[in-house]
Amino acid sequence: MTFKTKASQIAKGSQNWAQYHYYRRYVFIVLTLSLIIIACTNTPKLKQSSVTHSPTDNRVLKIWWDKGFTVDEDEAIQQLVSNWEKQTGNQVKLSFYMGDELPQKARRAIQTGNPPDIMMSYGAERALNPHLAWEDKLADVTDVIEPVKNLYPEYALQAVNYYNNAAKKRSYYAVPINQATVHIFYWRDLLKQIGRSESDIPKDWDGFWQFWKQVQNDARAKQQKPNIYGLGFPFSTGASDTYIFFEHILEAYDVQILDSEGKLLIDEPKVRQKIVQALDWYTKFYQQGYVPPDALNWLNPDNNRSLLNRVVMMTPNNTLSIPCSVRQDPDTYRHKLGILKFPNKPNGKPMRYLLTLRQAVLFADSQQQKKALDFLAYLTQSQVIGKYLKAAGGCNLPIIKTLWQDPFWKNLADPHVSTAVKTVTEGSTRLFYYVQNPAYSVVLEENIWGKTLNRIIVDKISSEQATDEAIKQIKQIFAQW
Repeated sequence: MTFKTKASQIAKGSQNWAQYHYYRRYVFIVLTLSLIIIACTNTPKLKQSSVTHSPTDNRVLKIWWDKGFTVDEDEAIQQLVSNWEKQTGNQVKLSFYMGDELPQKARRAIQTGNPPDIMMSYGAERALNPHLAWEDKLADVTDVIEPVKNLYPEYALQAVNYYNNAAKKRSYYAVPINQATVHIFYWRDLLKQIGRSESDIPKDWDGFWQFWKQVQNDARAKQQKPNIYGLGFPFSTGASDTYIFFEHILEAYDVQILDSEGKLLIDEPKVRQKIVQALDWYTKFYQQGYVPPDALNWLNPDNNRSLLNRVVMMTPNNTLSIPCSVRQDPDTYRHKLGILKFPNKPNGKPMRYLLTLRQAVLFADSQQQKKALDFLAYLTQSQVIGKYLKAAGGCNLPIIKTLWQDPFWKNLADPHVSTAVKTVTEGSTRLFYYVQNPAYSVVLEENIWGKTLNRIIVDKISSEQATDEAIKQIKQIFAQW
């Protein structure tokens, strides 16, 4: 065989080999595409979730809702929405957002002219809704409230009766969904480890808080929990929990910032001195090392996490989200985790609690006004909202009066729900100052108290200087209204 013949055979073989591989690749591609087509043809269509409809479809009702602290909360509102879709034939895009980000996201959406139709946001009822109503950014929902007006206590109606500066009148600009107030949550079993129990906790103001300082000292000294902190107080500017709890401290020290007509009293020497006293009292716990250092950066879920992870012995919280998160563990829910009311005020009188009423609002620029009003009317039906609140694990309490008769809320064997219900129905309560004057919602929205606490802790200024700065900022806000 000549060299030329050999080379020719090799070249021919290489060509055949290339053609062979090309053919294999071609067959593989054809078979793969065939399998895909067959699979798509034979696979049954899945039912589309109510939260996946295209947001660009202008027939879809867009709802923004707080993401719950538990799966039960999210699933409860998803089920409610699904039931309404089946009943009406309408479609809903339900989107969840963290409570810390939703008010800011709503603001941006309004500015760009693309808000959702309905929003229910933790914190918006105090720091955003009154402001939006004033600016004529919310739709009047009187047609929803009036038919069921007699179902609500007077304070609930007062809480959603906002002033519209464009219309120069008050009206209903939100629908009350549920309510809550601050309680103290703590670990019974950790107290037991250091030889203490709930019966040892004092009821007087100074004794109560001193107890938790001593608990930290004892737990660390006995090496039971060497890194635990006695108090889970929030200090950040990014969490509404900070101003909610500090507003309770102002209430404890009988600080009256507004009169019944909504006029500022903050310049009065007695009021100023009480604010100084409250700030000094609050910040000393951090300065003395009884609060976790990262409390300066906490967002709303972080005090929950710190307690559940046993970083702190106790923490105040504005809902029942902490016990809700352990409800599936009966021993922890009923026995290990405890709930307490506030101690008596420094003057010895019972504490007056500030109520948070979570609300759903309809934006004025909504493209689905009729559908949105229909959904809100559905939401106010006693059986609908009652079923939703129970399915959500009882993390928030009813507002509609007839729902209190449900055995779920009257169950004395449930330590957390029964304590919270008793506080709301039998205790002394009031609403936040935004009810007297919507300008105070800006004070809360800007978290003036959180910033003031940070000035003392981080910038090392005195409580007196911090108080004067806060007073100046609040007066500037009110001057713009």
